Amino acid sequence: MNNETIFALSSGHGKSGVAVIRISGINLGQTFSKFINKKDFFPRRAYFTNLKDSENYLIDQVICIYFQAPHSFTGEDIIEIHSHGAPAVIEKIFSYLTELGFRMATPGEFSKRAFYNNKMDLADIDGLAALLDAQTDKQRKSALKSMIGTDSKNYENWRSQMIEISAYAAAILDYSEDELPQNIEEKIKEKTKILYQEINDTISRYTAVRAIRSGFNIALIGEVNVGKSSLFNTLVGSSRAIVSDVPGTTRDVVSAQLDVDGYLVNLSDTAGIRDATDTVEKIGIEKTKTEIENANLILHVFDATKTLPTDIKKQDNEIVIFNKSDLINSVQSKSAIYISTKTGQGIKDLMNAIKHEIHKLTDNAESSIAVNARTKKLLTDSASELNNALNAPTGHYDIFSEHVRRAADNIGKILGTITAAEVMDATFSQLCLGK
Repeated sequence: MNNETIFALSSGHGKSGVAVIRISGINLGQTFSKFINKKDFFPRRAYFTNLKDSENYLIDQVICIYFQAPHSFTGEDIIEIHSHGAPAVIEKIFSYLTELGFRMATPGEFSKRAFYNNKMDLADIDGLAALLDAQTDKQRKSALKSMIGTDSKNYENWRSQMIEISAYAAAILDYSEDELPQNIEEKIKEKTKILYQEINDTISRYTAVRAIRSGFNIALIGEVNVGKSSLFNTLVGSSRAIVSDVPGTTRDVVSAQLDVDGYLVNLSDTAGIRDATDTVEKIGIEKTKTEIENANLILHVFDATKTLPTDIKKQDNEIVIFNKSDLINSVQSKSAIYISTKTGQGIKDLMNAIKHEIHKLTDNAESSIAVNARTKKLLTDSASELNNALNAPTGHYDIFSEHVRRAADNIGKILGTITAAEVMDATFSQLCLGK
């Protein structure tokens, strides 16, 4: 890590009442003194000042705060400048900081410095990235839990147990039975089995945690002219999808995001499934198939005015919906939800069914470790190594020890305790400037 002083806009871009510009580096006390035109000052105290450029012209009236190392986000000295949020003011401050020899930070560079200064580990930074992307309350809670170190504590606990198990397994070969704890062979194998199960349980909840973090994917499917687009518009609350009696109107996937009980829902209206001859419509139908594959929940819409089988087979993640219920006199299927996008009949029942499916998938995952694509791969590798240890030839505790050590290394990579350049780059690149 270099010793350059870096800066970035930590607040949102565009016109605003207040902009926050963050500066991080070593020994910034003199710089702060120059900003506020005072020799003596206190860390973590706000100073109102006329910020002037190198030619002593006024840039803006600002508030400056000095965070002295190591008591800051990065572990270095940090200065925060709270200026007016006009783009011209921000640009002028940036120009002035550049004249001082500072440079613009790269995305995630502040967090990278926090990592190198032991202020955060990679699991914390994963949580920070998720928090910055959070759109719903459930996403906020999940990300915040990771960012404040809850996930890290679980990972550290697993890793310390693995290191201990590996050490004892190696010691079995070097020490006599009298010098080791009683029944040590049975104990380390039992502990390894428990760790293997705990990690696999965490991996199994990956889909649910991903739904919380990235959104619960719901696909509206069905034949042409059954009312998928009308239902989409009803659920979204606006006319996003074109509604027409002409078959094949929807030729592409139309998507919208909803907040359902604090969960982010990615709702997709898809092209009607039929034997199409039109090239564009065929492409839309192929996209429909992709949406079905990626969906956490499928809303399969039928036309209630048509004769339909009463024993419609559905997938576990599918809700069968009969639309146009205002045009029929009797119910054909007890397993379906009857709605009318025209009158609103049954929409409340449908929303309750959707909420039930969301909670069924996600409720048990809210207290789980937040697994993303990076950590899932490392957890899977760790579980594989533990399984290899448990299946090592009887008496070969050197092999047992090595597999458990490798499992611990994979957990270490999650935390950044054991680093690889590509793991680091992938983690920090999630973040924005000023973080």
